[in-house]
Amino acid sequence: MAQQEPEELLEMSSDTWDILEEHNLQPLWEIEDDMGNALEDPEAEIWRWEDMQEAIDAIERDVPISELPPGFQRRVAVPINTAHAISNTIYVGVQTVSPGETAPSHRHGANALRFTIDGHEDMKTVVAGEEFPMKDNDLITTPQWEWHDHVNESDETAAWLDVLDLPLVLDSLNAKNTFEYHELERQPVTKSQGYWASQYGRGRAQEDLQGDDIPGPFDGIREPTPPYRFQWANMVESLEQRADNNDPNPHDGYSLSYVNPATGEPPLFPTMSFRAQLMQEDTDPHFHNMTEVFFVIEGEGITHVGDEALEWSKWDTFIVPPDEIHHHEPHGEATLLAITDRPVFEAFNLYAEAEPSS
Repeated sequence: MAQQEPEELLEMSSDTWDILEEHNLQPLWEIEDDMGNALEDPEAEIWRWEDMQEAIDAIERDVPISELPPGFQRRVAVPINTAHAISNTIYVGVQTVSPGETAPSHRHGANALRFTIDGHEDMKTVVAGEEFPMKDNDLITTPQWEWHDHVNESDETAAWLDVLDLPLVLDSLNAKNTFEYHELERQPVTKSQGYWASQYGRGRAQEDLQGDDIPGPFDGIREPTPPYRFQWANMVESLEQRADNNDPNPHDGYSLSYVNPATGEPPLFPTMSFRAQLMQEDTDPHFHNMTEVFFVIEGEGITHVGDEALEWSKWDTFIVPPDEIHHHEPHGEATLLAITDRPVFEAFNLYAEAEPSS
């Protein structure tokens, strides 16, 4: 008798599978076999929050984290555009942790972050020994090879956006995502809250300037990204100040990049950049050879991508593929999180951006 694979032992209802298929979503553990293969070109597409919410609620009802297969003990609904990810370079998923649950500690070679959708001060991501509260719209880095687990000590389910460079590593580079589980379900908390921000957001210890132990063991020409929590209250204040004192960028409105706290400069990761953008009026058309994924923090509007008109509202996710002429039309004021693979192109002097010639 053939031994069943771990994912075959999971029991999800036919209704849940129907919801996922209808909305072009897959659970994380189901896309494992497709990873490591080149993807087709991504297309302009949108995933609406009401559909995503229906899917993640159904998965949460059916599957406790403790029953997920080893290596995939994260309850995630993944938007599918090209076979098994949202693009050739960027992976996006919506993860949930129910009250009292822990997503076990592990680490991997891929860069990752969490952008909180529906959070709580008692929902924490633990990275490199520090507990980071996950309040709405907070962005928390999970650098390469740092232990991380997710612990929900609140009485409400928490949801957030997972963003990783997995497709770049597995598909485009045809490389391995080095992975390891911690011997404990929850890593020991060895740092007080605010430790990493105090060391990188305000000052740097002299010995850290001479060493390079964050995160490791990977080497390169870029300064490593430290564990860090960007609190939304600070970012939105900066956006509003910019809107009060500056002219908008013609393509992005009032836009601020998340910087690597170790350098004070973008990109946040060597492979991915992130920015918050506040839009109060229509933007001008342009195109570029990077992929852009947008998450709607607040507001509603339309983004025109080639011949497509993507109508979006709060917590929707959509993609602008490379080389497509596009522009945004917010209905009133809107705030977006933009996710791009621009650093990959810039590393090889291949990034290109222009406005239409006519």
